[in-house]
Amino acid sequence: MAGFTTLSSRSVVLRQTNIDTDQIIPARFLSTTERVGLGKHAFNDWRWRADGSANPDFPFNQPVNQGRGILLAGRNFGCGSSREHAPWALTDLGLRAIVSSEIADIFRNNSLKNGLVPIVLAEEDVQALMARPDDELTVDVAARELRTPDGRIYAFPLDAFAQTCLIEGVDEMGYLLARGTEISQYEVTHAR
Repeated sequence: MAGFTTLSSRSVVLRQTNIDTDQIIPARFLSTTERVGLGKHAFNDWRWRADGSANPDFPFNQPVNQGRGILLAGRNFGCGSSREHAPWALTDLGLRAIVSSEIADIFRNNSLKNGLVPIVLAEEDVQALMARPDDELTVDVAARELRTPDGRIYAFPLDAFAQTCLIEGVDEMGYLLARGTEISQYEVTHAR
């Protein structure tokens, strides 16, 4: 996964509440362990009609939303099962940040391990952002802030380890592997 310090993007708005991981990526697409290619199935049952054609009313099918990297979502996003495929599908779809007033804990943890920043803000703040999806928002991982073009700054919680992994573009194993030399030095010293 690619690391990043800041992301500037307009937003895609999904006002629905209680969007569970089966809506994010239906179970029938979970037979892969590959992260690439799942984006085409993200929100599958909402994005595509029974005949396979695109649902023009779904936000991710609207041309104005193409290439946007921030999702503004209704309360209780990512509830349901703990499938890691959900953040894989969203990042493959091009998202790097999810903003909601409530994000399920397991989804939040899976997101952080897969390069997707879960940002929890007050409901009134999320609604204000949803009213202006064409504003260029900036997610600053280093500062732990979401900024708007009119100068509003929303601080969001992010533990130091998750922050480091997002900036370096590594998961927990990648973090350890990148520190192989220091680990080897410690083991030599510790063995004495």
